[in-house]
Amino acid sequence: MADRKELAKLCSSRDWSKAIRVLDSLLSQSCSIQDICNRAFCYSQLELHKHVIKDCDKALQLDPNLLQAYILKGRSLSALGKKDDGILVWEQGYKIAVRHSTDLKQLLELEELLASAKPKGTIGHEDHVMDSSSAASFASESGSEICSASTPEIHNKKKDASEVHIRPNNGAIVNQRPNNGAIVNQRPNNGAIMNQKVFVTGISKSKSISLDFRLSRGIAQVNEGKYDQAVSIFDQILRENPSYPEALIGRGTAYAFQRELDAAIADFTKAIQSNPLAGEAWKRRGQARAALGESVEAIEDLSKALEFEPNSSDILHERGIVNFKFKDYNAAVEDLSSCVRLDKDNKSAYTYLGLALSSIGEYGRAEEALEKSIQLDPNFLEGWTHLVQFYHELADSEKAFECLKQLHFVDSRFAKAYHLRGLLHHGMGEHRKAIKDFSVGLSIESSNIEYLYFRASCYHAIGDYGEAVKDYDAVLDLELDTMEKFVLQCMAFYQKELALYTASKINSEFCWFDIDGDIDPLFKEYWCKRLHPKNVCEKVYRQPPLRDSLKKGRLRKQDFAATKQKAVLLQAADAIGKKIQYNCSGFLHNRRQYRMAGLAVIEIAQKVSKAWRFLQLEWKFSSKNAPKSGKKARRKEKVAVASQNRGGAGCSTSSSSEPSTSYGFSDDRSAYGRSMMSWQEVYNLGVKWRQISEPCDPVVWINKLSEEFNSGFGSHTPMILGQAKVVRYFPNCQRVINVAKAIIEETKHVNNSKDENIDLSEAGKLQKVKCAESCSDLYSVVGEDFWLATKCNSTAFEGKHLEGTRITIQKTAERGFDFAIRTPCLPARWDEYDTEMATAWEVLCNAYCGELYGSTDINALENVKDSILRLAYYWYNFMPLSRGSAVVGYVVLLGLFLAANMEVTESIPQGIQVDWEAILSRDPAPTMIDFCTTLSLLEF
Repeated sequence: MADRKELAKLCSSRDWSKAIRVLDSLLSQSCSIQDICNRAFCYSQLELHKHVIKDCDKALQLDPNLLQAYILKGRSLSALGKKDDGILVWEQGYKIAVRHSTDLKQLLELEELLASAKPKGTIGHEDHVMDSSSAASFASESGSEICSASTPEIHNKKKDASEVHIRPNNGAIVNQRPNNGAIVNQRPNNGAIMNQKVFVTGISKSKSISLDFRLSRGIAQVNEGKYDQAVSIFDQILRENPSYPEALIGRGTAYAFQRELDAAIADFTKAIQSNPLAGEAWKRRGQARAALGESVEAIEDLSKALEFEPNSSDILHERGIVNFKFKDYNAAVEDLSSCVRLDKDNKSAYTYLGLALSSIGEYGRAEEALEKSIQLDPNFLEGWTHLVQFYHELADSEKAFECLKQLHFVDSRFAKAYHLRGLLHHGMGEHRKAIKDFSVGLSIESSNIEYLYFRASCYHAIGDYGEAVKDYDAVLDLELDTMEKFVLQCMAFYQKELALYTASKINSEFCWFDIDGDIDPLFKEYWCKRLHPKNVCEKVYRQPPLRDSLKKGRLRKQDFAATKQKAVLLQAADAIGKKIQYNCSGFLHNRRQYRMAGLAVIEIAQKVSKAWRFLQLEWKFSSKNAPKSGKKARRKEKVAVASQNRGGAGCSTSSSSEPSTSYGFSDDRSAYGRSMMSWQEVYNLGVKWRQISEPCDPVVWINKLSEEFNSGFGSHTPMILGQAKVVRYFPNCQRVINVAKAIIEETKHVNNSKDENIDLSEAGKLQKVKCAESCSDLYSVVGEDFWLATKCNSTAFEGKHLEGTRITIQKTAERGFDFAIRTPCLPARWDEYDTEMATAWEVLCNAYCGELYGSTDINALENVKDSILRLAYYWYNFMPLSRGSAVVGYVVLLGLFLAANMEVTESIPQGIQVDWEAILSRDPAPTMIDFCTTLSLLEF
């Protein structure tokens, strides 16, 4: 009762701000339709029209016949320039009033409103909606509320309409502002900055109204982008009333637009302390904290704001985006789905919903949400951009290019579009086209580090080392502001050195190009790990400058003249190379990699067939001179000569004038008693082609890194990262879980992060493991991060088991798991697989270089085929490269089949990833296993 009396007193004195606070308190205790209407009326007196509309909508949900709500809502719509919408609302109210006739006064008021609003002869009302006793308006036509649109904008003082931030790194939530600087809000929160006055005992009525005027003026200044003037007005108010929450929120918002986020948070915090029911203060502080990257605190504040406005699409949108940036994709999907149910025209919410759905592997729904955003606004740059990225990640290049066409149609000077198209061309091996796109992007944004870095890498790949070095130097000279840019700058250092190294070798035979033998191990270690190059600069000699390689006789012009022989060779290489393509989501078709693979297969087939020819002659010779007992003389194998450094500065040893004898054989060697070609030499042919095909990929032999090899350096292939499902590898997830369960049931233990055994032999735990359906279920049984290893049955040593790959589950901060396979290449493991590979290679050579040599009978060559598959099986479980093991393994497999007169004529089956088939198989025997069964389906 006391609150009601105070409310009446405040309304009599026209102290609307204080009256709103009392109504907030009453509504927090019980939801009264009359109190909602009263608050809407108070908001109307302060010209906070969007708040009026929101309260009227809420009241009409509870009672569709409430005439007062129709009157107030129509007035506010008219005041916001939506005259037609206002008339429609009044007409709805008038029809209800005529039917019920319960409040004749309001019926007549609606008639007058419609008489003034419509042309003569119809019912309408004039546009002026403010009572003569209300405060004068300082707001623009779009409203004076300091609220964001569907996403907060406090991180960006001025934003051009064409500028789009894609997935900002600092946690700030991006929003596009109207060109007039007004901050538009569709469904603002109650209370907070809209409550423009505190009634203080002893302050006269005229002084209270003066405070309202100044507060309205401050709000208008913020909406017009005049933040310094706004701060000055709010400062004056706060000198008189230091805890005035509306002024604190207003000043905090102005600070936020000026990127003074700490000051903004301090003001919002004071406002909350002064009025804990001020939902707008909680919301604003949440936005500011999100802009600072304080995701946990931001979510807490926005969740508190939702307690005051459970159905606020704005707050749901805000929290959904913060959850997305916090990588809590499931929560983001929930918030953003609720948001678009309430606000079906929120294009930004649809965009982020699509991104969140894509992250959790719901690609169909993700595509629908992203397409919805551009249906709502065909000129929505951010929506088109995210749709391009979505199709790129799925490796649907055709749809990605179609979206890029639309993006260029919307804004031909949108630099990000050229960057995206350049990346797509780069990923498809079309480096010259990519250079053109990155160049256009740089003509718009001349200091963009990504455009410079990727253009440099494309020049590097096509052999234009002068332009590559120039762009790498430009990257190294840029001022940086984020860690991501710093990593690119570090990589530019390493890539420049490699470009200089390649330039110094360009006129030599391909066998002289030897990154693994020539480049310092410490350099390679830091390059692979993307570490700061300071230590490298101090300890490693640098490559000679490009001008030395450009001197006469060192770098002659490349011969690109087309000849019949070249055309035939390239045509054959392209046809062969296409067979490396994985027909799975996420794997782009790359013409450059096809050609690389084809040329590598041809070279491997040629050199291996030459080696096998000599071995076959040796077999014939030994057969003729075999003892009468029938035993064949055992061939004595010589040790292969190690690759020598021939590379000058930046290399691990001094230069040599002799080429390496590690790869292939010269023609003047004797046919007998010669050294056998080792398995490393065979695979290194594929490695070198992979290194030259994409120079920005750090492809090196792990055992030729620095002393860090002793502590283990291996591959990491994730299927799940937090809550994100990795598009390329998640399809293997359930199969890996089943393999992990089988191993646990067999071994009854796993290893924790300290490599200590965790006993799982209890019947209850084993039963839970058996019932587990996800990595989360397995983690709950173990109770901590753990790993377990697959097993490879040895053929070199009967009964021996090699450690295959490690299946790891680690809990992450993003409310999910890092579920991956890892392959640590420790020295002891390397030695085991080296022996296994050598044995498998010798078995293959013996199988083919005897009586079957030269045969084209597929049935007769069954043992040869099995031997090739066995070698590939151990290679994939070995994973001896820093990256690229999968493609190199398949390239060598194709080359060996070709050398043995068996050409693979079919592509890899849909959904099959050959390396995963091998990794998840325990035995190389073709009769047992998915890996070999799959490859046996290929036609020869």
